[in-house]
Amino acid sequence: MTTHLNNKQGFALFQLAVLGLLLSLPFLHSGNVQAQDKWPSRPITMIVPFPPGGVADTVGRPIAEALSRQLGEPVIIENKAGAGGGVGMAAVSKAKPDGYTILMTLSSISIIPEADKILGKEISFRTSQFAPIARFTADPTVLVVKADSPWKNYSEFVAGMKKNPGKYNFGSSGNYGTMHIPMEMIKLNDQFEMAHIPYTGAGPAIVALLGGQVDAIATGPASIVQQIKAGKVRALVHWGEGRLASMPEVPSLKELGEKIEFAQWSGLFVPKDTPAPIVEKLRLAAKAAVNDEKVKMILEGAGSPIQYLDAPEFQKYWDTDAKKMSEIVKKIGKVE
Repeated sequence: MTTHLNNKQGFALFQLAVLGLLLSLPFLHSGNVQAQDKWPSRPITMIVPFPPGGVADTVGRPIAEALSRQLGEPVIIENKAGAGGGVGMAAVSKAKPDGYTILMTLSSISIIPEADKILGKEISFRTSQFAPIARFTADPTVLVVKADSPWKNYSEFVAGMKKNPGKYNFGSSGNYGTMHIPMEMIKLNDQFEMAHIPYTGAGPAIVALLGGQVDAIATGPASIVQQIKAGKVRALVHWGEGRLASMPEVPSLKELGEKIEFAQWSGLFVPKDTPAPIVEKLRLAAKAAVNDEKVKMILEGAGSPIQYLDAPEFQKYWDTDAKKMSEIVKKIGKVE
């Protein structure tokens, strides 16, 4: 038997269907909130876009352990190196914004997009694709040579470069990375030439210095302080202000009359659209991590004391730093 509905009955059924749909939406929304409330419910991957042995890795490991304790799930480091950190950063920029992929990186995050433009390459990522969680450290790079090198101070180093243009070389973590930019800054300022040999990260560049494949590097204190203490390498100057607690005998470029400054900071990021409740949990966990005595001891022992900034302050700092880095990259120009 076929049932025919009149207009009133049909409209009533339509109203009931719409009402049912509207009533279902709060439950769907509640489910999403509940899922976020349960985050994390499985291990989190922390991408470090450099090989082991560099500053990001040195800072990332104790921070990852502390975050694991705070969040109740393992935070597992994945070293995803290449292109001066660009490979790992690009991967996180495209990751699902669910809090299970986070990024521990350096100030090169501000440099690489501008460098891509200078080189005429497709931009691998944009800074707008990330949301900052916390800054952990902010150290100046240190100019380091082998202990048996002929240069005892920065003046002798510059004189040696000028006397032998192009004879000597320096290693870095990759083109336009945080070990490359500082060297280009002093080359421009003091008008000397050195060949550039890019590696995949600070660790391989340090190995190359120790092995005599390169003559100098500029790197963060955390990745080189132990070799300095062991007498294997000599620090000549750093790109900060005043003296560093981990190497008080080393002058800054500013002390020597050079108007040059560069900070190799480390920070934690997530993909931009990560839900606010997850971002808040990560911020709280990061704040607890920097107050963890074990983390403090490890980073201070590595010559990289904590210089924490929470997300709002870090965003302001990052914006200023990104603008400064963009201007520096433009000044340096195209480097092959």
